[in-house]
Amino acid sequence: MDARLVKRFWIGATVLIMAFTLFVVGRNVVHAIKIQRQINELNRQKAVFQTKITADSLLLRQLRYDEYLEQYAREHYRMRRYDDHVYIVEESR
Repeated sequence: MDARLVKRFWIGATVLIMAFTLFVVGRNVVHAIKIQRQINELNRQKAVFQTKITADSLLLRQLRYDEYLEQYAREHYRMRRYDDHVYIVEESR
């Protein structure tokens, strides 16, 4: 009878240890998946910001020239010279 109790104890202890191990490993796997999703999202955002930086750098280089600066101000900020007549035609989307 004593051998059965010892055997049951070790079986129960083994089951508890395996259940605890599976819980910890499963939790770590879920955490790793969440972190990987965050990394993927940040990489997508990085790509978007890299394209914006490239476009803004090109715009900055172009704005160094006075002719383009004047054209840009007229188009985007609707600026004009004192004696100019400006007609704004907006496209409907």
